[in-house]
Amino acid sequence: MFTEKELAYMHSQPLARLATVANDMQPDAAAVGFQYDGIHFYIGGHNLPASRKYKNIVNGNDKVALLIDDLASIEPWSPRGNRIYGTAEPVERAGRFGPGMYLRITPIVSWSWNIEGPAFVNGRFVNNKVLHRQESSGA
Repeated sequence: MFTEKELAYMHSQPLARLATVANDMQPDAAAVGFQYDGIHFYIGGHNLPASRKYKNIVNGNDKVALLIDDLASIEPWSPRGNRIYGTAEPVERAGRFGPGMYLRITPIVSWSWNIEGPAFVNGRFVNNKVLHRQESSGA
């Protein structure tokens, strides 16, 4: 459900930031490499199962935020990006970092800015919000 421009932008970016939450409710954000297959985002890494983000997911805190952003320009100030809220689960696959464990993120809702149009119009921030799927009532 991402637009062609959003997909092109995401494919041009080598890094994202992934936010997870630990059992003590401490949020954690980490820079990550990612892939998107048209349905899911995949987060990998060297020895991923030893990472805090992986442990947070395995311990039952499956809600995540993924941020892919940069600055199109500093002058004038022109941020752009995609923010994705979703759920994550560990999966085994062969991906960007070779075969092993990955986190598979299913998008629920996303926002993009300054990709389809300007980030600011008449001094107001503009974004494109997309609902990818409904959360189940038990989530």
